[in-house]
Amino acid sequence: MTDQKSVSNGFVRLVDLPVVSDPRGDLTFVEGMKHVPFDIRRVYYLYNVPVDAERGGHAHRELEQVVFALSGSFRMKIDDGETKSEYWLRDPRKGLYINKLIWREMDSFSQGAVCMVLASRPYDESDYYRDYQDFVAASKVGPL
Repeated sequence: MTDQKSVSNGFVRLVDLPVVSDPRGDLTFVEGMKHVPFDIRRVYYLYNVPVDAERGGHAHRELEQVVFALSGSFRMKIDDGETKSEYWLRDPRKGLYINKLIWREMDSFSQGAVCMVLASRPYDESDYYRDYQDFVAASKVGPL
């Protein structure tokens, strides 16, 4: 895990995965608690996303994620309630680790982009901040 960027209530950093290459192609793998800093409890992926669509627009109280562009590219807009940054994901060996209490938005999907997300917890609607102002207030004091 490299290129760490600290933010006030957590952190975001790029995660480099191993690759095994031979004449038949490349193989990349990921193991929880080794390549990502949590046990993987859920995996999901986005595909057939229109190029002008926006995804995300939320933060999590407890969930941690690593986001990958398995094919194509897209932009991740990251916000910790004080500082905003952007990451372009386009290499399937590089993911973006997003800790809890980090607002995320995704856009600028290329045609045919596939986004895979590794999550630390199963889906739980009560873990979401979907209102930006609620998130900003929580980011100042920690999860509610």
